[in-house]
Amino acid sequence: MNANIVSKLLGLSAAMALASTASGAQAQDQDAAPEANPLGLPQQPTLLADPDPNVRRATAVVNGHVITGTDLDQRVALLLNANQAEISGEELQRVRAQVLRNLIDETLQIQAAEADEIVISDAEVDQTFARVAAQNNQRVEDMEAYLAQVGSSAASLKRQIRGELAWQRLLRQKVAFFVNVSAEEVNEMMERLEASKGTDEYWLWEIFLSATPENEAAVEANAAKIIEQLRQGASFAAYARQFSEASTAAVGGDLDWIHLAQLGDPQLESVVSQMQAGQLVGPIKIPGGYWIVYLRDKRQVLMADPRDALLSLKQIQITFDPAASIEQNQAKLQGFTTGIGSLKGCGSVEEMAAALGANVVTNDQIRARALPEQLQEIVLNLQIGETTPPFGSVEEGVRVLMLCGRDDPETASGPDFDELMAQIEDERINKAAQRYLRDLRNDAYIEYN
Repeated sequence: MNANIVSKLLGLSAAMALASTASGAQAQDQDAAPEANPLGLPQQPTLLADPDPNVRRATAVVNGHVITGTDLDQRVALLLNANQAEISGEELQRVRAQVLRNLIDETLQIQAAEADEIVISDAEVDQTFARVAAQNNQRVEDMEAYLAQVGSSAASLKRQIRGELAWQRLLRQKVAFFVNVSAEEVNEMMERLEASKGTDEYWLWEIFLSATPENEAAVEANAAKIIEQLRQGASFAAYARQFSEASTAAVGGDLDWIHLAQLGDPQLESVVSQMQAGQLVGPIKIPGGYWIVYLRDKRQVLMADPRDALLSLKQIQITFDPAASIEQNQAKLQGFTTGIGSLKGCGSVEEMAAALGANVVTNDQIRARALPEQLQEIVLNLQIGETTPPFGSVEEGVRVLMLCGRDDPETASGPDFDELMAQIEDERINKAAQRYLRDLRNDAYIEYN
């Protein structure tokens, strides 16, 4: 089962150290610049009760709705299933704390939707659940059995689906309705896009964690833990879906193709412009919180990507007898290399292969980007009838690729007016949604057990 669809975690945890402070140090703290210490707190507070790091609040009551220990356990299991790396006991505690916060936010979102008379029917939830199962090549009953097997449940995933659907519908009614984007703004963006023709554009995935001056250190620590898990092989889409507070969370953090000007922040533009495809960067402090970004790919604005060229390739391969001596295999490899060097174009491949005892596989419909990254540039620099250098080993066989045809892609047209307008609207809705959720948290009555 694809782990991308089942997870939301990682933990915020900050250990508070006990310390006694001299009166002189306290006076110095109180004189600190207000902008650096907006609450006027001492730098080394004397705590009147010892916090026990082993005591964790497992459940909560949110405006009367009880989040049970079972709810928490099953949601944690969704994320653990999507994580390819082992999670330590300490990290698991952080994960549980973060998942509890996510469940609280989810509850607030559902309650806000219900207060606005938005009801997500069971049929809608079941339909989305069935679609998730189909995306993972499973029947609904198999999906339910699988979730139970990993320690979660269909009910837990359906609850998450209900929360996402309710929040999206609420935002459409209470936020999106009041977001206006003028034609002049879109036309200006299109002109900027045309002016940037030939420059790079980027396929980005993001995770945004909101922060306030009071919880900034804890949020940054949580973001660092998420980065650590992602670098160990955890699913970016799963973590974005569970943790990110950006509007892209529902699609696994996928920002799609954008150009740097659309980021709207010189700092972020500088960071992304220096990234390479496949690179993960963060956490980056930005207004309102922290940003984690993954660069999936890069191409040039309004220009055809050479990697979209449709190639006709012949793969010529020889295998080696593991029982043969090193000298015999080396001689066979030398004969293969010499024979490849004497090829006279694609028409001579089959005859030469037969003489060398090699196999030939032809593929007339392969995109250059489908090749291993190391081979893409080599193949794209070939002329018709030329071959790559031999690659492989005695154990797996040695092969070459010969280019026998190439259809270059058409010039990219870029986003149209409606697509750009939708993107600007999404950005504004995202910012408004973050403010809305902060208000819901501030007004909530939450009891921890």
